[in-house]
Amino acid sequence: MQEITYRSPRFYDDLADQSDRHVHLILIATKPDIIKQVPLYMELKKRGHLVVLGHTGQHYDENLSGGMLKEFGVEPDFNLNVRGAMHEVVSQIIGRLGYVIGELKERGKIVIPYVHGDTTTAMAASNAGFCHAFSSVHVEAGIRTLTPDFGELPKVLSQSGTIDWEEVDIADWRKFLMERKNWKRGSMEPYPEQFNTRCAECATGIHLAPVELDREFMLSEGFPDDRIFVVGNSVVDATQDALARAASSGIFERYPQLADGNFVRFCIHRRENCIAGDRFRAIYGAMKALIEEGRMVLLISMIQTKKAFERFGLTEEVEKLAQTHENFVLSEVWPEYTDVIAAMSKAAVCATDSGSMQEEMNVLGVPCVTLRFGSDRSESIIGGGNILAGPTESDSIKKIIEFAWDNQEMRKAPKLYGENVSTKCIDAVEGVLKEGGVFRTEEQRLQMFPRLSRTFHG
Repeated sequence: MQEITYRSPRFYDDLADQSDRHVHLILIATKPDIIKQVPLYMELKKRGHLVVLGHTGQHYDENLSGGMLKEFGVEPDFNLNVRGAMHEVVSQIIGRLGYVIGELKERGKIVIPYVHGDTTTAMAASNAGFCHAFSSVHVEAGIRTLTPDFGELPKVLSQSGTIDWEEVDIADWRKFLMERKNWKRGSMEPYPEQFNTRCAECATGIHLAPVELDREFMLSEGFPDDRIFVVGNSVVDATQDALARAASSGIFERYPQLADGNFVRFCIHRRENCIAGDRFRAIYGAMKALIEEGRMVLLISMIQTKKAFERFGLTEEVEKLAQTHENFVLSEVWPEYTDVIAAMSKAAVCATDSGSMQEEMNVLGVPCVTLRFGSDRSESIIGGGNILAGPTESDSIKKIIEFAWDNQEMRKAPKLYGENVSTKCIDAVEGVLKEGGVFRTEEQRLQMFPRLSRTFHG
C-alpha cells in the first residue's frame, strides 16, 4: 500500500516487538476527531497501553488538521492519505486501514480501533476492523437525530391551526422544545452523518455514550446493555484544557472588535443547508439582516460555506458586506482550538448547524441556536441551553437568534457532558478487557446467563 505513509519505517516491526497483545488504535480524520480523540490517546499513553494514532487524511490542510495537531503536540503514526469523492474516500479507508490492521493481525496483535462520532471515517474504519473480527470502541456512540413533532405545534403556538412566526412567542417555542414527548425519531439528517453513526454502531464492541438519551436510543435498537457506558463527551476535556490556555490566545489582537463579546458566531456547513438554496438563503438572509441592523457578526467560512456562496451567486455580496461593515468579521477557519474557545467563551450566542458546537456551547454556558429542522444533540435543547431554528424563513431565524442573544435563562442550563470524560472512557475499556475481548462471540455473550453457561461447560 504505497499510498500509506508512516512516521517510522519500522512501524510494524516496532509494534511487533512490544509484548502487549492489544494495540489501541486511535483514529482521527476531522477537526472534531482531533478535539475529541486526542484526550483519549493521551489517557491511554499515560496508563502505559500500546497505543497508535492513525490519520485517515479526511481533513488534511493546515487550518482543518495540521495546526491543531501541532497545538495538541501529537503526530500521527501513519496517514492513509485518502482523497476524492465520498464513495472513493469510503473505499480507500476500508482498503488501506484494512491493510494496516491485517498486517498487525499477522504479527499476533489484537487491534482495538477507536472511532469517533458520525464521520465517514467512523463508518469506514469500524468496517475495516470488523472485517478482521476486531470490534471498535465507538467514542460518542448513539447520537441520533430527533425532530420536533410539528403536527403538535399549532395546538401549542397558535389558535388558528397554522404557524405564523411573527406572532409566535419564542419563549413558548423554547418551552415546547424542552418537552421530550414533543420529539420524534427517524430522521436521516444530517447526511451522511446519521448513516455513518448507525453503521459504526453495528461494528462496535464498546459504546461510549455521551448522555442517557443516547443509551436509550441504542437499547431500543437492540445493542447490549452491558456494553453501553454513559461517560459524557470528551469534548469537555478538550474545551476545559483550551479554556485554561485562553489567556495566551492572540485572537482578540487579530479581531479586536470581538474582545467585548456581544457577538453571534455563525457556522453554516451542513450539506443540507449548503446545497438547498432555500435553506442557505434563509440563514444568510437572517445573518445579513443582523449585520445591517448593527449587530456584531462573526462568520467562519468553511469549505461548504464557500461552495454555497459560489453556488448561489452570493460570494461578491458577502465579501462586500465584510468590506463595508465593521461589525461583520468574515474569516477563514482558525487552526488553533484555543483561539476558537477563547472567542466563543465571550460570544452572546452561537448560530450553528454543527453538532460539536452544540456540545461546546453547553460546556461554555453560551446560548446556542441550531440551524436545522432537528438535532442530534437534542438533549441540549431539552435541557434549555439550545433552541432550534428551522432554516425556512430569514425572519423567524433572526427572531430566534435575537431571543437567544445573551439569554440568561439559557446560560443557566445544566451542563450535560460530564467531567474527566477520557478517564471514564478508558476505565470502561479496561473493565471490558478484564472480562474478555472487545469483539464478543455469541457463546461469550450467552455466558452472561448462568444456566446457559452450565450448558456450554457441563
